[in-house]
Amino acid sequence: MISEKEVKHIASLARIGLSEDEIEKFSKDLSSILDFIEQLKEVDISGIEPTAHITGLQNKLREDKIENFENKEGIVKLFPEEKNGYDKVKSVL
Repeated sequence: MISEKEVKHIASLARIGLSEDEIEKFSKDLSSILDFIEQLKEVDISGIEPTAHITGLQNKLREDKIENFENKEGIVKLFPEEKNGYDKVKSVL
């Protein structure tokens, strides 16, 4: 069982204030959560593949390659300023 001292320590790490009643309640609640986790450790999971999500979707990646596009000069004209060969825009904060 998690002691009240441990609950106070966890509360101080989380920077939350707890009353004495809350400390006692959370001591019991956290202990029951940890007991449940111990029960889960007893489950036989051999032969079960780990999953990141249940949908089975995967990221589709493509090769990153440079391609020319038709209206490059038109886009360059939209930039307000050029400096040292680079197009300059307002900073974004």
